[in-house]
Amino acid sequence: MSIGPYWWPNPKTSNGLPYVRKDGEINPETRNNFTDFVEKKNFISAVKTLKNAFFFSDNKKYANKNIAFIKTWFLNENTKMNPNVNFGQYVPGKSEGRCFGIIEFDGLIEVVEFLELAKYKGVLDKQTEKGMINWFTDYSNWLKNSKLGIEESTRKNNHATHYDVQLLSILMYLNRTEEVKEYLSTITKARIFSQIKPDGRQPLELKRTKSFSYSVMNLHGFLQLAEIGQKVGVNLWNLSSEDGSSIKKGYQFMLPFLTKEKEWRYKQIKDKKPSEEKLIADLKKARKLFKEDAFDNTLEKLNQN
Repeated sequence: MSIGPYWWPNPKTSNGLPYVRKDGEINPETRNNFTDFVEKKNFISAVKTLKNAFFFSDNKKYANKNIAFIKTWFLNENTKMNPNVNFGQYVPGKSEGRCFGIIEFDGLIEVVEFLELAKYKGVLDKQTEKGMINWFTDYSNWLKNSKLGIEESTRKNNHATHYDVQLLSILMYLNRTEEVKEYLSTITKARIFSQIKPDGRQPLELKRTKSFSYSVMNLHGFLQLAEIGQKVGVNLWNLSSEDGSSIKKGYQFMLPFLTKEKEWRYKQIKDKKPSEEKLIADLKKARKLFKEDAFDNTLEKLNQN
């Protein structure tokens, strides 16, 4: 259960209900122990750290600890999370849960990656593997068929992009490759062309109060989808619409703002340095994954600085 981060007590009512929205301004109440936000964040962080430790060291103690955490979170009858996000980003006085809560669970990909690694290394026991296949099957069905899941899948901005990342990562884990290929070739392809303009702008992200951050966040999701596409033979990275919309154009639009050749004139109420670092990491990743050299001049300039 989580509270929508940009919702605050209503100053015009005695009980503060219904909460009112302030885009981009995080209410500290949504990040405390009253919700599951802290536990979820700590869990995902632990899974990621232990996954990396196991990958680099081959020491099974890290894998075993991760399996214990995963059993507690997903499989133990007394402590497990049900395979849905029905109570994500609820708004006091307005709703018990909203589709926007799904994006808060995108760290689930770390769990998927660990399970794949653990199986490959021969340390994943059959009972845990079977349990997680069942959990992810149920959760993917919820994502595809529930009211909130369908609602999130039809958003026009970063929410739908990251919905795709989450769903397709899970379907890859479940070996539903043909379903992933079909989805990328139709639904995700249409998202790229509708969200990114021929000049690389992302209008719906530019409307936000943290426009730079959201532009980078959405592109990062598309990069993840292009990486999934590469695994199943769907080339999203070099995909372009007739009028020139593409993921690559989205990144190229951001380059002059990264090198300070242009000043970012859209609204950005928070420091954009973390997003700049994420963007640079994405450029390097694209270069490595897709042998992309279109960003080399920018990376060279940044290196010199």
